[in-house]
Amino acid sequence: MLTRIDHIGIACRDLDATVEFYRRTYGFTDIHTEVNEEQGVREAMLKINDAGDGGATYLQLLEPIRDDSPIAKFLAKNGEGVHHIAFGTDGDVQEEADGIASHGVRVLYDAPRRGSMGSRITFLHPKDCGGVLTELVQAAETTEH
Repeated sequence: MLTRIDHIGIACRDLDATVEFYRRTYGFTDIHTEVNEEQGVREAMLKINDAGDGGATYLQLLEPIRDDSPIAKFLAKNGEGVHHIAFGTDGDVQEEADGIASHGVRVLYDAPRRGSMGSRITFLHPKDCGGVLTELVQAAETTEH
């Protein structure tokens, strides 16, 4: 079952400057950063609040580390801004994706991939989701949100 908005992904050209903006403007201080080579990004997860299912809600800031990454392509076409929305599940992300696929929604990955903070993720096709790129997230069991 989907239990929360896990995060909203925001594409940016300068991660450090964007993190500083959110820290200064909104007071976010609980920030996790990492590089995800597979996705071709350097990212920051800015924690907004804890969720009732043991997870949390974040803003995810994404800076491309190579020109062929999906985020670099998004920035070239659209500029900085909202890239996707992610829903968290307290169950298995593959089972959630299979259930959603049974309603005619295309799943972009054959199997879940590694996401932020050790999570398991997959994406749903934006053309099947009202024009919104949608991510499904299963938080890592060892990750405290």
